[in-house]
Amino acid sequence: MEAKALEQRLRERPGDEATWGAYGGRLRDQGDARGELIRLEHRHAHARPADRDDLRRRIDLLVEEHQEQWDAELPPGVTVVTRRHGFAVKVAVEWSDQAPALIGQAIRGRLVTGVRVRPGAEAEDADADYYSDEPDFDENDMPLPPPPHDARALADLDLGGLTELDLAYFRIGDPGAEALAAATSDGRIETLDLRYCGVGDAGVAALCASPAFREVRRLHLQSNRLTAEGVRALAGGFERLEELDLRYARIGPDGARALVEAPFAGSLKRLFLYGHDVEDTGVRILANAPQLPSALRSFWRSV
Repeated sequence: MEAKALEQRLRERPGDEATWGAYGGRLRDQGDARGELIRLEHRHAHARPADRDDLRRRIDLLVEEHQEQWDAELPPGVTVVTRRHGFAVKVAVEWSDQAPALIGQAIRGRLVTGVRVRPGAEAEDADADYYSDEPDFDENDMPLPPPPHDARALADLDLGGLTELDLAYFRIGDPGAEALAAATSDGRIETLDLRYCGVGDAGVAALCASPAFREVRRLHLQSNRLTAEGVRALAGGFERLEELDLRYARIGPDGARALVEAPFAGSLKRLFLYGHDVEDTGVRILANAPQLPSALRSFWRSV
């Protein structure tokens, strides 16, 4: 099998050891040291305890010699978050006017399937200025969050080939979520991390309606501005969820009802919520919902 075909298979099945072995052979034929790294790491994973220290030293020396060269394949301004066998598989980009183009270049890398978008320096400066003043308060006498960062250019992203998109702590708000929903994608994203992004019900509804996110299994929405209406939108759009984080979203009993009535209720393996997010009535709804797997129900009974 040609190297390109092997790379495509590894994008789709990154844990396939047989394909990694075949790809490592191709790389060794090309004189790429990552081929030897794949061989050594495979041997280390299956070695006797007495042999592991020597193999680890050989691996560390090989990585020390070549890692800088390997990372130089990425565009300037793109950093590595996660590596596998010397290859960048998840990268990070700081948000700026150039970020969409940089992200497009980065995900054309051989095995990059995950992107972390960080708020840029201008956004952090704006936050510092906001917090240096007295915050505004809403009708419930709660401090209002800073206004969202300008992330309309998220609509210009081409997310084709990605399985993970991480925007945690980048406060895009509903306008940014609506722009993200318009991004170009082949719909392969399985993990979407929007913790502390300032997204509300309208933003979630836009993402739910987007074909870019139809395959999402793991959705992290901790500390956003969702209500029960947002949970109802989730129930109508994300049908394949296995992991859902709604901590610090005051969804109340109505949100708990929407969760147990959602088409993904039976497939959930992990659900993150606090009792005060759904109130006592919501805890009872979740604890006694036959739609939820028994492990989740037993968790709610212990709250």
